[in-house]
Amino acid sequence: MKLGIDASNLRQGGGITHLIEMLRVARPGEHGFSRVVVWTDRSLAAHLPVAPWLEVMQEPLLEKPLPLRIFWQQRILPRLARQSCDVLFAPGGLSGSGFHPFVTMSRNMLPFDEREMRRYGFSWVHLRLQLLRYSQTRCFRRADGIIFLTDYAHSAVMQQVKRISGHSAIIPHGVNPRFRLAPRQQKPVTEYSAENPYKLLYVSIVDAYKHQAEVVEAVARLREKNLPVELDIIGGVADKASNQRLERAIARANAVSRCVSYHGAVSFAKLPEWYQRADAFVFASSCENRPNILIEAMAAGLPIACSRSGPMPEVLGDAGAYFDPEKPEEIAAALELMIRNPDLRESMAMLAYNRAGKFSWEECADRTLAFIARVAAQGNGAAGHQISS
Repeated sequence: MKLGIDASNLRQGGGITHLIEMLRVARPGEHGFSRVVVWTDRSLAAHLPVAPWLEVMQEPLLEKPLPLRIFWQQRILPRLARQSCDVLFAPGGLSGSGFHPFVTMSRNMLPFDEREMRRYGFSWVHLRLQLLRYSQTRCFRRADGIIFLTDYAHSAVMQQVKRISGHSAIIPHGVNPRFRLAPRQQKPVTEYSAENPYKLLYVSIVDAYKHQAEVVEAVARLREKNLPVELDIIGGVADKASNQRLERAIARANAVSRCVSYHGAVSFAKLPEWYQRADAFVFASSCENRPNILIEAMAAGLPIACSRSGPMPEVLGDAGAYFDPEKPEEIAAALELMIRNPDLRESMAMLAYNRAGKFSWEECADRTLAFIARVAAQGNGAAGHQISS
C-alpha cells in the first residue's frame, strides 16, 4: 500500500513541526505502507528526513502565490494521487476534491471560534478565516478520516461542522527529546535581584489571541512590587496591530524599569537553549488546538503560568497556575503566587515534566499511520464513527 501526503498548505508553525517529527520516527512498513510520497515546496522539502521508503516531490507551483497553490491542490493533486498512492493524508486541513480515501487533520481553531475572529474586526484576516472555516468544513464533511489533537478541539469543531461522513480519532502530538530537561531545584525569591533576576519566558507568534501585551503589563505590575523579574518574548510577527500594541506595552514597562526584551523569531534548533536559561514559562494564548510550545515548556521542566482558555487545562492538567489571558491583574497574580512559593514551583514543574513524558513523536507516528491504514481498509462506511488508533 502507498501513502501520499499533501503538504502543500503547510507553511509555518506546528504543522511543519508535526510532519518533520512524524516522518523522522515513522515506521510505515509496520502499518502496511511500502512507500510514502510527500508533495511539498522547496523550503519544507529541505527539512524532511531521508529514508528509503520516502519520496519527496517538490512542486514548482507550490512556490507561487496562493491562487496557484490552490489550483495545484484542487486540480493537479487528485491526478497525482491517483497515479501514486492508495490513500492520501492532508495534515493541513484541506485537500483537493476528486480523490478517495483521504484523511485530514483539524489543526487551526481560529476559523471555528467566532469570539476570537472578532478580535480582527472588519479586515482581510477576518474574511480569510471565514473562508477557511467554509473550506475546512467542506473538507471535513467529505473526508474518510479526520484526526483531532485534543478532546476540546473535537468538541469545538464538531459544534460548527455538525456532521461528518468518515471516521475520526484523537491523536496528540509528541515532543522532541532535545527539549527534555529535568526540573531544577527551585530557589526562594530572596535569592534573586536586579542583577540576577527571575527570568520568565514566553514563546509564541505575536498575534491578537496570544496576549503578549497583557503579559508585559503583568510583569510591569510585579516590578512595581519590587519583585526582581524579567520577561523574554520570542516569536515572529503574525499580526501588525498586535505587534504595535506589544511595542507600546514594552516601552511603557521599560520606561520605569527595564524588565522586558523582545527577541523576534528564533530558529527551532535554538529554542531549547532559551528554555534552559529560563526560570519559568508563561503561556497566555486564548485560542489553541494543541499547543506544541506549551508541551515543550512542560518537557523543559519549567514551572508554568498558563491561560485557562481552550485546551490548555486538558494539556497541562494540575501542573500550572492558571489565569484569564485578557486580564493583566490575573496574570500578575498567577505569576506572583508562583514566584513567591518555591515549593509550589517545584511541584508544578515536576508534574508538568512527568505529564510531558507521555507525549512522544514515536507514538504519534504509529497511531497516525495505524489510523490512516484502518481508514483505507474500512473505507467510508460509518458516518461520524470514532475508531481507535
